[in-house]
Amino acid sequence: MEIWINPQCSKCRSALSLLDAENADYTVRHYLDEPPTAEELVAVLARLGLEPWDITREGEPVAAELGLTGWPRDPGSRERWIAALAEHPVLIQRPIITADDGTATVARTPEAVREAMGRAGA
Repeated sequence: MEIWINPQCSKCRSALSLLDAENADYTVRHYLDEPPTAEELVAVLARLGLEPWDITREGEPVAAELGLTGWPRDPGSRERWIAALAEHPVLIQRPIITADDGTATVARTPEAVREAMGRAGA
């Protein structure tokens, strides 16, 4: 499994601690240094079963600069949201764990991390 993190994020550090405590097999992606492409975001959103606005951190300053809160949340606007997340990865909710079974989880709670580990066979 892979976990997308921002090392400055306390929820990301907590998720890593839990993964380590369970001896989980995972790789780390520092998604601010290695941003996902639009294609990768589309794939992760499909695995999450979410829309791009569902994983957008609207409290970030760049969200206000872009006026994200006023953007439509409909199928016709999906590509615009994905492009914004790809261009400004700080807007992506974290951490995100992609499990080996093809699913993904926004792992902001210990329960979500454990659920992802269970699906990954960790």
